[in-house]
Amino acid sequence: MIHIAIRHTDRFTVVGNHLAQHPTLSTTAVGLAVRIQSLPQGTEIGIKALAARLPEGEKLIAAALRELEAHGYLQRTRTRLPNGRIVTRTVFCNQPAALLRPRAAATPPQPPPTARPITTPAQASEPTVKPEASPEPEPEPQPQPEPTPDPVATPDRPAPRATPAQAAAPPFVRLVPPPTAPKPPRPPLPRPRELTPELERISTALLSDLRHHAPQFTLSEEHVRELVPGVAAWLERDAHPDTIRHTLTTNAPEPVNYPYQFVKHRLTVLLPPPLPGAHDLTPPPARRNPVTPFQTCDGCERAFRAPAPGHCRDCRNEVAYTQAAA
Repeated sequence: MIHIAIRHTDRFTVVGNHLAQHPTLSTTAVGLAVRIQSLPQGTEIGIKALAARLPEGEKLIAAALRELEAHGYLQRTRTRLPNGRIVTRTVFCNQPAALLRPRAAATPPQPPPTARPITTPAQASEPTVKPEASPEPEPEPQPQPEPTPDPVATPDRPAPRATPAQAAAPPFVRLVPPPTAPKPPRPPLPRPRELTPELERISTALLSDLRHHAPQFTLSEEHVRELVPGVAAWLERDAHPDTIRHTLTTNAPEPVNYPYQFVKHRLTVLLPPPLPGAHDLTPPPARRNPVTPFQTCDGCERAFRAPAPGHCRDCRNEVAYTQAAA
């Protein structure tokens, strides 16, 4: 990459690399921070106000503002005005790490200069005896402040620490994965249970004939050989060749830059399920409640329902009453 740097003389904003090259902020949050930093003081930067001036929607702007607030670039507080109305006051800091740096230790005060003694003429005539100079004690070294570990360090400056207001705020939850997040692996191309010569022949002819129906689906010979198992899996599930051709070429984007990848994706994602068998389509037998058969009473020959022959209820009650009276 080659930079063409032309010096700005007016209408420019200074942006630090700690923001432009932030390792965790999204590109939307960085761009929104630069836009907010370039606005004059007093400009309304609410979600709806920004959405009215920017092409991004309210949800994307709200997520970017939460990112900036979590990293200390933005602070939002609710304030009550004298008329009772509650408004949100937004404060933007272009370098939050500078607010968290420890201040330089104050230099110790210098001792006042000692006054010289005044000598009289009599004292001047007397010989002065200088006492032996005692070695001055070495000044004790001042304790150095213990370095505080930084949570995340960047090549140019340490990462900012969370303020008490930010620590009390709920943690930011990213709803959309970042662009650098690993993508899930793509599903493999379907394959038939057994690739017979007949299936291979029909699949090869169908793929080679796609360019007659849609010129953008011109496949190379190597790509045709790689896609044959996918078409054979469709044919094995009783899919008609015209149905496969229609599924692969209908509603395709214009232009199709990678026909091999497009055909492989549709063969994998739109694979139909196998057709059900005859026993799968047979309705289950209707469940019928068992019917108690009719019986003839051995005493009065009256018909009644019971699982086994015997006496009816009246005859049983009469026999029980007779036995109790006896």
